Amino acid sequence: MENIISLCDLSINKNGTVTEIKCKPKLKNRMSDLGLYEGAEVCPVMKSPFDDPRAYKVNDTLIALRNSDAKQIKVKPGD
Repeated sequence: MENIISLCDLSINKNGTVTEIKCKPKLKNRMSDLGLYEGAEVCPVMKSPFDDPRAYKVNDTLIALRNSDAKQIKVKPGD
């Protein structure tokens, strides 16, 4: 069985592949515009002092996501 976790549970500087985005269509479209879509490689690179939001690197772009949004994104951690 594959190890699928929420994006917010992915460790800093560990790559993952997006497997599913479970959110409202408007937010899903916005994430897609930022390069975050199923099959995209993502890597958490920074977290704020209170751990929310976190910064993620997606296709050479740095984006910030709240943990509530990142929980709706499922990823398969890289090796």
